[in-house]
Amino acid sequence: MQADGNNLSGSYLMSGGKKKTLKMWLTSTDHKIIGLMYLYAILVFFLVGAVLGILMRTELIKPGQDIMNPQAYNGMFTVHGVIMIFLVVIPGLAAVFGNLFMPIQIGARDVAFPKLNLMSWYIYIVGAILAIISQFARDGAPDTGWTFYAPYSTSSGTNVVFGVFAAFVLGFSSILTGLNFIVTIHRMRAPGMTWFRMPLFPWSLYATAWIQVLATPIVGITLLMIIAERWFKIGFFDPALGGDPILYQHLFWIYSHPAVYIMILPAMGVITEIIPTFAQKRVFGYKAIAISSLAIAGVGYLVWGHHMYTSGMSDFSRIFFSLLTFIVAVPSAIKVFNWISTLYKGSIDLKPPLLYALAFMFLFMIGGLTGLILGSLGTDVHVHDTAFVVAHFHYIIFGGMGFAFFAAMHYWFPKIYGRMYNIRWANISFVFTIVGFNLLYFPLFVIGLQGMPRRYFDYLEQFQLGHFLSTMGAYVLGIGITMMIYNLAKGARTGDPAPMNPWGGKTLEWTISSPPTTENFDEIPTITEQPYNYE
Repeated sequence: MQADGNNLSGSYLMSGGKKKTLKMWLTSTDHKIIGLMYLYAILVFFLVGAVLGILMRTELIKPGQDIMNPQAYNGMFTVHGVIMIFLVVIPGLAAVFGNLFMPIQIGARDVAFPKLNLMSWYIYIVGAILAIISQFARDGAPDTGWTFYAPYSTSSGTNVVFGVFAAFVLGFSSILTGLNFIVTIHRMRAPGMTWFRMPLFPWSLYATAWIQVLATPIVGITLLMIIAERWFKIGFFDPALGGDPILYQHLFWIYSHPAVYIMILPAMGVITEIIPTFAQKRVFGYKAIAISSLAIAGVGYLVWGHHMYTSGMSDFSRIFFSLLTFIVAVPSAIKVFNWISTLYKGSIDLKPPLLYALAFMFLFMIGGLTGLILGSLGTDVHVHDTAFVVAHFHYIIFGGMGFAFFAAMHYWFPKIYGRMYNIRWANISFVFTIVGFNLLYFPLFVIGLQGMPRRYFDYLEQFQLGHFLSTMGAYVLGIGITMMIYNLAKGARTGDPAPMNPWGGKTLEWTISSPPTTENFDEIPTITEQPYNYE
């Protein structure tokens, strides 16, 4: 449909034969340029957050104070969480690969509101700057944890207001992106692309966008209530002012549990793109996967209470939230079943994108099954607020969104840059990454079951082996991620020219040049069948 993929004249870095200037980057409304700006910003924040995580793990390598004091540890813990959750994980896949490829996959030339799309990136950067300021302002970095729990956030003497306001601003970026994607998917699909002829990655973004639009305002209002309480002494959450700290938990988790699905649904969409491509087989259960995305988004609004079993609520409420927690596992299990069924008797091509997709499935299932332990009333009482929760959280978020992000980078890299990375080095870095990840987080399950509390600066001797192994895993994981980023960066600059469709994909992005031209298509395609038709 387009020029040969070896022609780099359509590169994002080139325009009419001239290298793009910084001004051209910062004022472009091209969805691909905006996606790349999100990508580079998120990678920088990810590396900063990862370094902070390694420093915390180094402090925990043995009991006692090693490289920082307790206050520094609490501040670093909060900074790590704010960066990773609000600057990396929540915007991650949707803002980067949703911008880069969703319009192309539905046959559009751009998103519905290009200028609004650019504004959402600027709002994201403003929020990021505010988050950074909060770490260096006069009163010191916030020490409340990324959840900003009351009464910590209402009574701490640290610079909580800047951190809270940064999260509030970042929420606006999320809402605007969600609105843009909803309208784009509703109004800009190519002729003949009915809902059930749409690729499954846009389906996952559609479900995610509704969560962004409907759930994010709740946490925004909650964060403003914290600021009002600190500045104007209005009693929302502080018992001394007549407030209720449990109210904060309800309001926070009404958003923050759906936010988990903002993180994981696009990841599932990425995996659903990769598996049929590398199995060279039509995806099994297309409609079930599409509808399960909406089911996860819908039920995900209703399960926030499972974070609060030990906070104080009625027995009926606990039973109700536990039941819903088990129910929300069903549509996730449908996806895993369909992915495995798609691989069954497929012509498997074990390239790096599929390796990361398989790692996602393995890690996500561990995270999901341990989530059922936390969702069960009897076992949650034992493991609540232990290192077990930390391990579960990272298996879902990092093992889920993180590995899906790596899979997406390796999958769409040739289309983004028109060049190939070194496959051998990608495989080696994958081994370091998956080994390091499991060595980092699996010991936390064990010491969590033994009673190791989370968020603690120090611990008893009996937990030393688990923490030592976990810290070693952090170093191995750091080596793997460094190798991966170096390999991709080198490939983008000096890699071999990529063919238009190196993996044999069947969705629309693989029918146009690598990199795509400014308007994506010479002519808008007409769709006559479902995607993933490998027969």
